[in-house]
Amino acid sequence: MRIAVPKETTPGERRVALVPDTVRRMVKAGLDVTIQRGAGAEAGLGDDLYTGAGATVAPDLKAAVGQADLVLRVQPPPLQEIDLLKAGAAVVGFMQPAASGDLFAHMAQRKVGGFAMELVPRITKAQSMDALSSQATIAGYKAVLLGASHLGKLLPMLTTAAGTLAPAKVFIIGAGVAGLQAIATARRLGGVVSAFDVRAVVKEQVESLGAIFVEAEAVSQEAEDSGGYAKELAAEQQRKVLEAIGNHVPGMDLIITTAQIPGKPAPRLITDAMVKSMQAGSVIVDLANESGGNCELTRAGETVTGHGVTILGPANLPASVPIHASQMYSRNLSTFVDAVTKEGALHIDLDDSVVGPMCVTYNGTVRFGRTA
Repeated sequence: MRIAVPKETTPGERRVALVPDTVRRMVKAGLDVTIQRGAGAEAGLGDDLYTGAGATVAPDLKAAVGQADLVLRVQPPPLQEIDLLKAGAAVVGFMQPAASGDLFAHMAQRKVGGFAMELVPRITKAQSMDALSSQATIAGYKAVLLGASHLGKLLPMLTTAAGTLAPAKVFIIGAGVAGLQAIATARRLGGVVSAFDVRAVVKEQVESLGAIFVEAEAVSQEAEDSGGYAKELAAEQQRKVLEAIGNHVPGMDLIITTAQIPGKPAPRLITDAMVKSMQAGSVIVDLANESGGNCELTRAGETVTGHGVTILGPANLPASVPIHASQMYSRNLSTFVDAVTKEGALHIDLDDSVVGPMCVTYNGTVRFGRTA
């Protein structure tokens, strides 16, 4: 089976789909791997490292993907790349399925298969393929560092000859993978950390990391769906959530918001009035900015100031840590490749409990959502 890794062209994307260690294992397993020249450069991975791992380095995109059976990417492929693929080839990566109707239609027309890493089901069998979680780990860590760099205070308590500095108060909203990593990072940096989530089941995880769990009447078992994600709340529950968060926000120095609902706009959890209640010089880092934002004042991809508070809407944070983000993502893709390889050839089984739900196009048909 021929595997191709093209160079990412999305602005700001520094990750690469495969790292040399993963390539080495694939080549040892009998797979043919081709890397487009410079594909790993932004992650500090030169072409010589790939040739040393047994890959072929192609001079351009056409040479890299033209004969590929499976193309591994980070971001969705541009339309011109699909035109270079042979019928029956497949592409896997973050496909942004809710916004990729035109892309999927073109892939179906060209009889190119598509598999979205966002759609990896949350089941035990698929844990090592869960790219959303691996990249959320990076985002949660980096969000705290980014927020700390904009804060006019130090996070830890310091006792100096000039007096004692009180520790910063950090509030994490949403205790999924990104939120838990943010809690752990803020604690390691010495902040006094509290966290909120509508799912009662995460209270123990929050407290095990040394953070205070902010209680609210809306926190309940019913707030979690069968996949472990937070569900959209009813109006009365939402009111209670806003009340709990609004009571806790004043006095916070740094707030990291991570709350998202799969397939829906991010819930609005910090209102303009809440921002106004915060001390001037405080910072909000909104990790849900690309799906609408948890803060009313957030602007995706921008840094804005409201009522003296700095609100950050960083785009694609994992790409800012390209070495480790690529390593983790590469391992996720390696597990997918194992799942679709049989006797050294590409073998797609849409009845498979992991591969099937990930499929967005196959054999000339669009399979994802409303586009289908």
